[in-house]
Amino acid sequence: MTNPSFCECAAAPVRVRLRHSALALAALAACVAQAREGGVQLAQNLRAPSMNEVVVTATRTAQPLADIVADVSIVDRETIEQSGATGLADVLARLPGIEMVRNGGPGTSTSLYLRGGETRYTAVYIDGVRVDSQAGSGGVAWEAIPLSMIDRVEVLRGPAAAVYGSDAVAGVIQIFTKKGEAGVSPYVGVGVGSHRTWRTEAGVSGGSGTVDYALGLARERSDGFNASTKAGSNPDRDGYAMTSANARLGLQMSAAHRLEGTWLYSDSNSGYDTSKADDRSLRRLQALGLAWQAQWSSSYKTRLSITDTQDRYETTPSPYLTDTRLRGYLLQNEWRLGVHQFTANLERREDRLENAPIDRSRSQDALALGYGLNAGKHTLQLNARHDSDSEFGGKSTGSAAYGYAFAPHWRATASAGTAFRAPTLYQRFSMYGDATLQPETSRNVELGLKWAEGANSFSATAYRNKVSNLINWVGSTGSCPGNSGPFPGCYSNVGQARYEGITLAGSTRAGPVQLRGSVDLQNPKNLDSGKLLARRARHHASFGADTRVAGWTLGGEVQASGQRYDDVGNTKRLGGYTLFNLYASTRLARDYQVVARLDNLADKNYEIARGYATAGRSFYVGLKWAPSY
Repeated sequence: MTNPSFCECAAAPVRVRLRHSALALAALAACVAQAREGGVQLAQNLRAPSMNEVVVTATRTAQPLADIVADVSIVDRETIEQSGATGLADVLARLPGIEMVRNGGPGTSTSLYLRGGETRYTAVYIDGVRVDSQAGSGGVAWEAIPLSMIDRVEVLRGPAAAVYGSDAVAGVIQIFTKKGEAGVSPYVGVGVGSHRTWRTEAGVSGGSGTVDYALGLARERSDGFNASTKAGSNPDRDGYAMTSANARLGLQMSAAHRLEGTWLYSDSNSGYDTSKADDRSLRRLQALGLAWQAQWSSSYKTRLSITDTQDRYETTPSPYLTDTRLRGYLLQNEWRLGVHQFTANLERREDRLENAPIDRSRSQDALALGYGLNAGKHTLQLNARHDSDSEFGGKSTGSAAYGYAFAPHWRATASAGTAFRAPTLYQRFSMYGDATLQPETSRNVELGLKWAEGANSFSATAYRNKVSNLINWVGSTGSCPGNSGPFPGCYSNVGQARYEGITLAGSTRAGPVQLRGSVDLQNPKNLDSGKLLARRARHHASFGADTRVAGWTLGGEVQASGQRYDDVGNTKRLGGYTLFNLYASTRLARDYQVVARLDNLADKNYEIARGYATAGRSFYVGLKWAPSY
């Protein structure tokens, strides 16, 4: 788990009904007070990066953070290591605009809602390799991505289908593993925690001449706790075990040409309760990528990549097996001419699902064009894309974003964009499927206000994203075979949803203490029923502070969420909660670092999914050896 240190906020009014607005007003007042004293840092990650830091997720090209109009956050390796977190979702849930839901403890089914959007509305990449599932409603299995393998994460909030194609309705999350640098850098880490949790990891990275490399291996295990609070479920502990590995190899063939291969693998076994048996989930995730990059001149370069992903999920003793394969091809062209940047990409995606009796595949071919301008006070980004789907035909999307630095340290931004998500093969061809389903589509607009001066910043982002042709499983309706089965119902295009909200965030230093925080006010609503979408709160917030004392980094954080509903009818209420966490880290010697964390200090009893337990007060202590040469 981590401490959000980012700054994105908004100044435009948004129609968000909130029962408890005091939290938002307090946060805004704090931001304004900090601004009057000298500003709040425009740092959109957990540790306030330099505005010169380069990110690639916004446009698929490397750009300084200061030049990006989009709403982006960054999480670096230092933040991850100091977090003591058990999973990537725990880290990301501290960022603005993100909520997490988990059906039990670590290793169980985990969802992330980006700006209130379902998990399937976020496109996820690992070292440029698309990770997704064609089973169920789709989306990445967050519990299968090993945190120990990750070096950096970039989060883009807002639709990006004009750059990435299908699925990027709420945003894009790009995950990067460690890249080798000159020399040799080995590491070994161990850790222990509550519920008989333990971790071990080891790896080495380096480079010499034309070759660079990074290798890693990790194993973690926990006895866990009883995940289900439902009557009649197995009262056993629902633990988990995960083995993961990664490799990244680069070959600098010449000053202009580089070849790189990446591999990430995880194999997990976790407990869950749907019966009195020892129900287990077995999941294997593998992501492979091969890319060649050529710098033909100072202004023109290309990148050609081939990627392959497997997501295999199985349950025992109840027999169920689903296997998703995703193959991708990308030819990317980039021209830089003074203050102008042009991109032209050709992309192909191939999906395949094996889930007896389903054995189906489909493909999407796309052309994407982009133009960027960074001229003094003005920043402009335009993107357009056309996807040709083997089942649905053509789908065009576009986006436009503009930033204007209207005064020293101030910038206003505005953007609009369209996006879509094709239904999964399971939603179309399973016993609960409907072959006539149409893609979900969205239209998004947002406004932002950002202020950065010195080590402080303040920002705000207001957005509205309307989704049409919303796909849900609807009980006792439709003509699919499942409608006459034990769980009658079918997937259906049921109507429309609207995701709207405002994000306030800031960071500043008060003497030796670094302060940070964010508040999200949102209204994710089903427009047909007028009900709040399930498991999403109208407001949630995160605040933190840390300082250095006698060689130690000491910190604390607060996570707060308002009430939610566990069902689409808004009849099953989930109460709000506030959690307090503490953490500390130091170097015992030049090559040794120790991290300690205490979560849920007050031992709060709360639910984020009805019928599933959450961890009470828990601790973690880790030791890592990484020699410096």
